[in-house]
Amino acid sequence: MLRWKDVLTFAKYGNPEPPRRVDHSEAEWAARLPPERFRVLREAATEPPYRNAYCRAYEPGCYACAGCGSLLFEAQEKYHAISGWPSFRQPAARNAIAYFFDESHHMQRIEARCNVCGGHLGHVFPDGPEPSGLRYCINSASLVQLAPPVSGI
Repeated sequence: MLRWKDVLTFAKYGNPEPPRRVDHSEAEWAARLPPERFRVLREAATEPPYRNAYCRAYEPGCYACAGCGSLLFEAQEKYHAISGWPSFRQPAARNAIAYFFDESHHMQRIEARCNVCGGHLGHVFPDGPEPSGLRYCINSASLVQLAPPVSGI
Protein backbone atom coordinates (compact mmCIF):
# COMPACT_ATOMS: atom_id res chain seq x y z
CA MET A 1 0.00 0.00 0.00
CA LEU A 2 1.33 3.41 -0.98
CA ARG A 3 1.34 6.17 1.61
CA TRP A 4 2.05 9.89 1.41
CA LYS A 5 5.75 9.41 2.28
CA ASP A 6 6.06 7.02 -0.70
CA VAL A 7 4.48 9.58 -3.04
CA LEU A 8 6.87 12.29 -1.80
CA THR A 9 9.86 9.96 -2.15
CA PHE A 10 8.93 9.13 -5.76
CA ALA A 11 8.42 12.83 -6.61
CA LYS A 12 11.77 13.79 -5.06
CA TYR A 13 14.06 10.90 -6.00
CA GLY A 14 12.49 9.28 -9.05
CA ASN A 15 9.51 7.21 -10.02
CA PRO A 16 9.25 3.43 -10.26
CA GLU A 17 10.16 1.85 -13.57
CA PRO A 18 7.03 1.60 -15.77
CA PRO A 19 5.97 -1.80 -17.14
CA ARG A 20 6.40 -0.41 -20.68
CA ARG A 21 6.69 2.97 -22.41
CA VAL A 22 4.51 4.66 -25.01
CA ASP A 23 6.05 7.67 -26.73
CA HIS A 24 4.49 9.81 -29.44
CA SER A 25 5.17 13.33 -30.66
CA GLU A 26 2.68 15.99 -29.59
CA ALA A 27 1.38 16.07 -33.18
CA GLU A 28 0.77 12.31 -33.04
CA TRP A 29 -1.02 12.67 -29.67
CA ALA A 30 -3.18 15.47 -31.13
CA ALA A 31 -4.16 13.21 -34.04
CA ARG A 32 -4.92 10.23 -31.73
CA LEU A 33 -6.88 11.99 -28.96
CA PRO A 34 -10.13 13.96 -29.01
CA PRO A 35 -9.54 17.65 -28.17
CA GLU A 36 -10.65 17.50 -24.50
CA ARG A 37 -8.56 14.41 -23.79
CA PHE A 38 -5.57 16.06 -25.51
CA ARG A 39 -5.95 19.22 -23.38
CA VAL A 40 -6.06 17.19 -20.16
CA LEU A 41 -3.52 14.45 -20.93
CA ARG A 42 -0.94 16.44 -22.90
CA GLU A 43 -1.47 20.07 -21.77
CA ALA A 44 -2.33 19.36 -18.10
CA ALA A 45 -5.72 21.07 -18.30
CA THR A 46 -8.39 20.43 -15.68
CA GLU A 47 -11.96 19.57 -16.64
CA PRO A 48 -14.88 21.27 -14.86
CA PRO A 49 -15.81 19.79 -11.48
CA TYR A 50 -18.96 17.64 -11.20
CA ARG A 51 -19.62 17.85 -14.96
CA ASN A 52 -17.42 14.96 -16.02
CA ALA A 53 -17.99 11.35 -16.95
CA TYR A 54 -16.80 9.48 -13.85
CA CYS A 55 -17.44 11.87 -10.96
CA ARG A 56 -20.54 9.94 -9.91
CA ALA A 57 -19.83 6.56 -11.54
CA TYR A 58 -19.35 3.57 -9.23
CA GLU A 59 -19.73 0.54 -11.52
CA PRO A 60 -17.39 -2.43 -11.03
CA GLY A 61 -14.37 -2.72 -13.27
CA CYS A 62 -11.23 -0.71 -13.61
CA TYR A 63 -9.93 2.53 -15.08
CA ALA A 64 -7.20 2.77 -17.70
CA CYS A 65 -5.27 5.66 -19.19
CA ALA A 66 -7.21 7.22 -22.08
CA GLY A 67 -3.92 7.84 -23.86
CA CYS A 68 -2.22 4.45 -23.79
CA GLY A 69 -4.67 2.00 -22.18
CA SER A 70 -2.50 1.20 -19.15
CA LEU A 71 -4.37 0.04 -16.07
CA LEU A 72 -4.38 2.84 -13.48
CA PHE A 73 -7.10 2.23 -10.87
CA GLU A 74 -9.48 -0.51 -9.73
CA ALA A 75 -13.11 0.57 -9.28
CA GLN A 76 -13.20 -0.73 -5.69
CA GLU A 77 -10.58 1.95 -4.79
CA LYS A 78 -12.91 4.73 -5.98
CA TYR A 79 -14.79 6.70 -3.35
CA HIS A 80 -17.01 9.78 -3.06
CA ALA A 81 -14.70 12.61 -1.97
CA ILE A 82 -17.06 15.51 -2.83
CA SER A 83 -14.23 17.10 -4.82
CA GLY A 84 -15.98 17.19 -8.20
CA TRP A 85 -13.62 14.67 -9.81
CA PRO A 86 -13.21 10.91 -9.52
CA SER A 87 -11.21 10.07 -6.38
CA PHE A 88 -9.27 6.91 -5.64
CA ARG A 89 -7.44 5.60 -2.56
CA GLN A 90 -4.70 3.61 -4.36
CA PRO A 91 -3.41 2.98 -7.89
CA ALA A 92 -3.78 -0.47 -9.43
CA ALA A 93 -0.01 -1.08 -9.18
CA ARG A 94 2.91 0.62 -7.46
CA ASN A 95 4.40 1.56 -10.84
CA ALA A 96 1.17 2.68 -12.55
CA ILE A 97 1.52 6.36 -11.61
CA ALA A 98 4.45 8.79 -11.83
CA TYR A 99 4.63 11.68 -9.34
CA PHE A 100 5.98 15.21 -9.84
CA PHE A 101 6.08 18.36 -7.74
CA ASP A 102 3.67 20.94 -9.18
CA GLU A 103 3.82 24.58 -8.05
CA SER A 104 1.52 25.97 -10.74
CA HIS A 105 -1.40 28.26 -9.89
CA HIS A 106 0.39 29.42 -6.69
CA MET A 107 -0.13 26.01 -5.05
CA GLN A 108 2.15 23.21 -3.90
CA ARG A 109 0.79 19.89 -5.09
CA ILE A 110 1.89 16.50 -6.37
CA GLU A 111 0.92 15.89 -9.98
CA ALA A 112 -0.08 12.34 -10.98
CA ARG A 113 0.84 11.21 -14.49
CA CYS A 114 0.50 7.90 -16.29
CA ASN A 115 3.85 6.21 -15.77
CA VAL A 116 3.68 4.62 -19.25
CA CYS A 117 2.83 7.56 -21.55
CA GLY A 118 3.36 10.54 -19.24
CA GLY A 119 -0.21 11.77 -19.65
CA HIS A 120 -1.46 14.19 -16.98
CA LEU A 121 -4.09 12.52 -14.80
CA GLY A 122 -4.63 14.96 -11.94
CA HIS A 123 -3.12 15.30 -8.47
CA VAL A 124 -2.67 13.25 -5.31
CA PHE A 125 -3.28 14.66 -1.82
CA PRO A 126 -2.70 13.40 1.74
CA ASP A 127 -6.32 14.01 2.82
CA GLY A 128 -7.93 10.72 1.77
CA PRO A 129 -9.47 7.97 3.88
CA GLU A 130 -7.44 5.58 6.01
CA PRO A 131 -5.59 3.31 5.89
CA SER A 132 -3.47 5.04 3.20
CA GLY A 133 -4.72 8.59 3.70
CA LEU A 134 -4.31 9.23 -0.05
CA ARG A 135 -6.75 10.91 -2.43
CA TYR A 136 -5.99 10.60 -6.11
CA CYS A 137 -8.09 13.40 -7.65
CA ILE A 138 -8.23 12.43 -11.34
CA ASN A 139 -9.73 14.03 -14.45
CA SER A 140 -12.35 11.83 -16.09
CA ALA A 141 -11.01 12.85 -19.51
CA SER A 142 -7.74 11.07 -18.69
CA LEU A 143 -9.55 7.78 -18.02
CA VAL A 144 -11.48 5.07 -19.82
CA GLN A 145 -13.55 2.66 -17.75
CA LEU A 146 -13.16 -1.03 -18.49
CA ALA A 147 -15.82 -3.54 -17.57
CA PRO A 148 -14.92 -6.33 -15.17
CA PRO A 149 -14.01 -9.65 -16.86
CA VAL A 150 -16.88 -12.04 -17.41
CA SER A 151 -16.17 -15.31 -15.61
CA GLY A 152 -17.42 -18.74 -16.54
CA ILE A 153 -17.30 -18.32 -20.30
